[in-house]
Amino acid sequence: MNGLYRPRDGRMIAGVCAGLARRFGMSATVVRILFLLSCLLPGPQFIVYAVLWVMLPSQDRHHARTH
Repeated sequence: MNGLYRPRDGRMIAGVCAGLARRFGMSATVVRILFLLSCLLPGPQFIVYAVLWVMLPSQDRHHARTH
């Protein structure tokens, strides 16, 4: 499995869903749909997304750190 990072390609907003999809071997579209459906439920989905946006390294920083 790959590390968890925000990829350069396949981003819609910040690359959080694309990064989660790559990490867990899923389609980015499926992760995005699941996120949108989860927004219909009460909870801190947007806060979690914002925190992941800030905390996950971009692809460039991830590769610089691992190589």
